[in-house]
Amino acid sequence: MARIEQITLRMVDLAPKVPRTDAIQSFVSQETPVVTVTDSDGATGQGYSYTIGTGGSSVMALLADHLAPRLVGREAEEVEAIWNDLEFATHATTVGAITSIALAAIDTALWDLRCRRAGLPLWRLAGGAKPSAPCYTTEGGWLHLPTGHLVEDALAAREQGFRGSKVKIGKPTAAEDHARLSALRDAVGPDYEIMTDANQGFRRDAARRRALALADCDLAWIEEPLAADDVEGHAELARIAPMPVAVGESLYSIRHFADYVARGAASVIQVDAGRIGGITPWLKVAHMAECHGLAVAPHFLMELHASLVCAVRNGAWVEYIPQLDEITGTGLRIENGAALAPETPGIGIDWDDTEIDRRAEAQFTTTIREGIE
Repeated sequence: MARIEQITLRMVDLAPKVPRTDAIQSFVSQETPVVTVTDSDGATGQGYSYTIGTGGSSVMALLADHLAPRLVGREAEEVEAIWNDLEFATHATTVGAITSIALAAIDTALWDLRCRRAGLPLWRLAGGAKPSAPCYTTEGGWLHLPTGHLVEDALAAREQGFRGSKVKIGKPTAAEDHARLSALRDAVGPDYEIMTDANQGFRRDAARRRALALADCDLAWIEEPLAADDVEGHAELARIAPMPVAVGESLYSIRHFADYVARGAASVIQVDAGRIGGITPWLKVAHMAECHGLAVAPHFLMELHASLVCAVRNGAWVEYIPQLDEITGTGLRIENGAALAPETPGIGIDWDDTEIDRRAEAQFTTTIREGIE
């Protein structure tokens, strides 16, 4: 056991590698809070979370003013107790995206420290279900891309060993979405998975029609067809949709997921560690999903989620969207379309601290330790 003595806060802004558009927005920037925790033995753990372009300054203020100071003097191994205490300390802003993103940066740092002290990689310490997990790619399926590009990207991905591709839907008519997906299915054949993502772009009536119109495309799932908080709408759609319904990237609490599971409103759970508050609540959701026979295919953060998908029995997919290459050394290893769980102690991310320091925004760089803030 060792007490937490110092917390360092930094934020870097990472531009997407390719233009990213969906039914409701463009992903133009990844504000990336980075938290480094140092204990009384000198051991460190480093964690992170993200935004897609707004809210980073608010996350950093919450970390610096309200959350990080509460870590000083705590036993670093008491990860569950710390998470619950921090959530309660921010109960006036919980459940909310800013609070959950801030909690995630701290919680992933504490898990990194725990794994490093134990000399184990995250996927083993958190469960050790399997050493690898299949990947699907999203990078070639954005809504603005022409059909020919979707086909070329999927065929190239299949050649690399990927098991599936995700395509954004939400064109003005169902016929347009169907034409794109039909062309893709014809090109890749029946053994390659096609995932679709509506990014909350439909009303209930439109979602029902779109799901039925796409029935012959043999889809792995339709993701976020409705507003994320429309649990009843998703439950109604799940009862009639010919493909599985996937939700999770826009849910920020284990209680949100519990509601979806209880109502049978989704069969693919896309819990995102960076948005639900970290690894601690992520594992709770994954185990809850397993108890109900549901697959977990987390949203984004492949560098972290590869380890978590491999930690749990029902981890089904890793979403391939590389985003940390500019601030890491060795990247995630992918062989024959499968992400290999990192074996180095920690959460599996080889941070390049020199580059993080170079890119860190000065107004958000803070060191907090006992007696100094």
